[in-house]
Amino acid sequence: MKTVFIDGSAGTTGLRIRQRLSAREDLQLITLPEQTRKDPAARAEALNASDLAFLCLPDAAAREAVALVRNDHTILLDTSTAHRTDPGWTYGFPELSEAHARAVRTSKRIAVPGCHASGFIALCYPLIAAGYLPTDALLTCFSLTGYSGGGKKMIAQYEEEDRPAGYAAPRQYGLSQHHKHLPEMQAVTGLQYAPVFCPIVADFYSGMEVTVPVFRQQFLKTAAPEALREFYRRWYQGGLVSVSDYPDPDGFLSANALEGKDTMVLYVSGCDDRLLLTARYDNLGKGASGAAIECMNYVLGLDPAAGLEL
Repeated sequence: MKTVFIDGSAGTTGLRIRQRLSAREDLQLITLPEQTRKDPAARAEALNASDLAFLCLPDAAAREAVALVRNDHTILLDTSTAHRTDPGWTYGFPELSEAHARAVRTSKRIAVPGCHASGFIALCYPLIAAGYLPTDALLTCFSLTGYSGGGKKMIAQYEEEDRPAGYAAPRQYGLSQHHKHLPEMQAVTGLQYAPVFCPIVADFYSGMEVTVPVFRQQFLKTAAPEALREFYRRWYQGGLVSVSDYPDPDGFLSANALEGKDTMVLYVSGCDDRLLLTARYDNLGKGASGAAIECMNYVLGLDPAAGLEL
């Protein structure tokens, strides 16, 4: 039986992973008492005693945790942004290609993708890899997310009784165009230029919808919506990513429709000239803890969907 340690189990992602793994009979969780969970010596002992450890920490603390590992067998899965563009770490999105899946299966250092970045990369990586989009494409991206993506502090702000009236409306952020997910969005897809990115947080707990608008003329090969859907279907065979023919029956796409699920669904809509490429998923599922557990399943040689909500 493999032993697993969650460093940072009190945060939103860490708590979610711990809740999910506590029901697993094929894994043994290493836990620290509350009084020592931040103690470097206790953490180092747990990290080095585990077969696999999740790092659910701020970037600086995640880097410090890596330095505490003194052996060559502990597998680390980092959910922070610290290592997502580090060439020494594997990017944990196995559905992107067989090479990505193989790397996740064999790596000792895996960076779990960011929530916003997951949708953008799922949509754009195949198009660029197949030559449908040039690497010098100038793209835009907007993303709707539930407030749980902001962690404990934002959850408390949205759920407090006397919160500001403005919290009831969607709120755009990342206005400086320096959002922390932009480096991986550019690096993993191979784009020469980061997209213009417009993230928006709204008054629902979890769920995410990432959309990349494109002009059909941007494609090196012509591609009508139907052809692009079929392209995505061929690319994503199996795994947690699938393609849907149509939006919701009422013609809308609700960003929280996959709340509680670990899957991602892609949509291609629009007309002959203008296309909307959309990825819908749960920011706490395929956008965070679900993706982390999927990577754990891969690297431990387990069923990739074990313990996931499909």
